Amino acid sequence: MNNYNSEMALSFAIIGLFGITAHYIFTKLRLPGFLGILFLGIAIGPHALNWIDESILIASEDLRKIALIIILLRAGMGLHRQTLKMVGAPAIRLGFIPVLFEGFMVLFVAWYFWDLGFVEAGMLGFILAAVSPAVIVPKMLSFIDRGKGSEKGIPTMILAGASLDDVVAITIFSAFAGFYGGQQVNITVQVLSIPVAVITGVTLGIVIAFILLWIFRKFETRNTKKVLIILGAAILLTTLESVQSLIPLASLLGVMVIGFIILEKEQKTAVDLSSKLNKSWIFAEIILFTLVGAEVDIFLALEAGVAGLLIITAGLLARSVGVMASLFKTGFSFKERFFCILAYSPKATVQAAIGSVPMAMGVPGGDVILTIAVLSIVVTAPLGAIATSFAGERILK
Repeated sequence: MNNYNSEMALSFAIIGLFGITAHYIFTKLRLPGFLGILFLGIAIGPHALNWIDESILIASEDLRKIALIIILLRAGMGLHRQTLKMVGAPAIRLGFIPVLFEGFMVLFVAWYFWDLGFVEAGMLGFILAAVSPAVIVPKMLSFIDRGKGSEKGIPTMILAGASLDDVVAITIFSAFAGFYGGQQVNITVQVLSIPVAVITGVTLGIVIAFILLWIFRKFETRNTKKVLIILGAAILLTTLESVQSLIPLASLLGVMVIGFIILEKEQKTAVDLSSKLNKSWIFAEIILFTLVGAEVDIFLALEAGVAGLLIITAGLLARSVGVMASLFKTGFSFKERFFCILAYSPKATVQAAIGSVPMAMGVPGGDVILTIAVLSIVVTAPLGAIATSFAGERILK
C-alpha cells in the first residue's frame, strides 16, 4: 500500500516539477507554455518513458475534467453581457456551421477515397470536427484580460462558439455510434437534442448559480471555500450528464453559465473568485495537458502518414470555409476572420477522450480512426496554438 502511494506521489512530483520547467522554457521561447507541458506528457506517458503511475492514468479522465471545469468557470467570469450581446448571433453560427462543414467533409473524404464504411467515416468525421476548449479557452481568456480584440468582442465570440461546437460534434458522433451499434437512431430526435442540450445546460447553470449566490449571502464564507463549493457544484453538474441519458445536457456550457451569472449578480465576488481560480489553474493546466499528452501515442500517429494528414487538412479547409460563412456580414476585417480560422483549428481534448471509442466498440477500421485522431492532436494542437498566439498579438486591437 505504501509503495502504491509513493509511486503515485512520485508521479505527481514528476508532473509538477517537469511541467513547471517545460512551461517556463516554452514561454521563454515565446511559444505557448501549455505546448511544453503537452510534449512532456507525450514523453513521460505510457507510450514512451512510462513515468506516470497507472493509478493516475486510470483517473486521467476525471482529473482532466476537473482541470477543464476550473478554466471554464474562469471563462464564465470573463464573459460580460454587453460583449455577448454584440457577438451573440455570429457566436451561435460559429457553434454550428464550421463543425458541420468539417465533420461532413471528413466523412466524404474517408468514405469515398478510403476503405471506411459510411458510418465509420461519420464517426471519424465528428471525432475530428470538435475543437479543443482546453487549448482555446486559456488563450482567449489571456486576450480578454489584456483587452485584445475587445472592440469587437472576438475572443468572447470564439469562447462561446467553441462550447457549442463540442456539443454538436459529440451529439452527431453519438448518432453514428448508435447506427453502428444497431440502435434505432431517430435523426430528428438527434438533431433536436442539440438545442435541448444547450437549453438544459444553460438552465441548470443559471439555477445552480442562483443557489450558490444565496448560500454565499446567507452564510459568511471565505473566498477559498466559495471556490471549493462552486467546483463541487460544477462537478456534480458534469456528472449528471454522464450518469443519465434521458435528458440531453451540455454540462460544460452550464459550467460557463455559472461563472457568467456570478459575474452578473456579484461582480466583486466574481473578481475575487476569478483570482483564486487563476491560481488553481497553474497546477490544473499542468495536470490537464500532461494527461492529454499521455493519451497520445506518437508512433501510432506516424502510422497515419500522408493519407491521415490529407484527411485532417481537408477537414480544416472545410472548417475554414464554415468560419468565413459564419462571419459573413459581421463587419470583421479579413485579418480578423483569418484569426478566427486559426483560433478555431486546435484539436486535443475531445479527440483524446473519444478517439478510442470506435475501436473499443469493435468497429472495423477503429484502429485507423484512433490513429488519425491522435495525429490530429499532434499536428493541430501545437501549430494551431502557435499560429493563434502569433496572429492574435498582431491582428487583435
